[in-house]
Amino acid sequence: MRVSVVIPLFNKAPYIERALTSVSSQTFAEFELIVVDDGSTDDGAAIVQSFSDPRLRLVKQDNAGPGAARNRGLQEASGEFVAFLDADDEWSPDYLFESVRLLDEHPKAAATVCGYFEHPGKVSTETMWRRRGLANRLTALTPETEPSRVIALLAYMTPCTTVARTEVLRTHGGFYERDRCAYGEDANLWLRMLLNESVVINLTPRAHIHFEASGATQTRRSVRPVEPFLLDPAEMKASCPPHLRELLDRVLAIRAFKTAGMLGYWGHWREARDLVKRFQVAGHWKLPYYTTSLVCRTPVGAALGRLTRLMLSL
Repeated sequence: MRVSVVIPLFNKAPYIERALTSVSSQTFAEFELIVVDDGSTDDGAAIVQSFSDPRLRLVKQDNAGPGAARNRGLQEASGEFVAFLDADDEWSPDYLFESVRLLDEHPKAAATVCGYFEHPGKVSTETMWRRRGLANRLTALTPETEPSRVIALLAYMTPCTTVARTEVLRTHGGFYERDRCAYGEDANLWLRMLLNESVVINLTPRAHIHFEASGATQTRRSVRPVEPFLLDPAEMKASCPPHLRELLDRVLAIRAFKTAGMLGYWGHWREARDLVKRFQVAGHWKLPYYTTSLVCRTPVGAALGRLTRLMLSL
């Protein structure tokens, strides 16, 4: 078996058939399809059971969060490669074919990541990612890599656009699943991979991410959780090769500054202040988001956040 496709399912009955159809319609046919029902309370599991594809099997578990659902699929996978698709998203028909082709062409690469269309509107993000310094190539971090480029790579990698070697994901521990984590559980894994592996970047959009159907949009309407690698950076630092430790420290500082901006905007300026203190590095004032965090970790930042939200609501 070459590819194991894993779809975590939790209360996505209106969308799951679309996701299943996009997998079943792939031009690359040598795959198994594993749907992990993570304790859904709607009829999504029944829709899966009624879907006609002999490569499909349904696994059920008590609700444990997206990371645990993907890890269950990873545990069940028998394929050389594993591809994850969220239940409310879909792939273009050539997604698996092109992903497997690239991994075969680059046997030392741990994963390949493609571009995507944003919905509603089917807007290609290719130009945006090119502006952020990404390009079609095999990528591996070095001590000379700019931290901002690592941030861009980390943001570019999503479960729905990444096909990886199954054993590599298992080696790096899979997705973060503690406390039913529902934000940054994938980035925790991608950052470990970027620090230790090479990845093929392909900017051609072959995935369709439906933000109008995704709970991810809710993080823009209220304070979102802090990323796991900021809550407990010790594990990430322990997995980092010594020659990339300084680069990792600066990457974590940038993410901490950005998250502090979010916390301050929603009035949590004390938490923002404490977060920034934990991740300061030499020359931190030169890093992206530092100036924003400087304001947002004070009562002034909280007041500006309230005023901005008020103006946006008018």
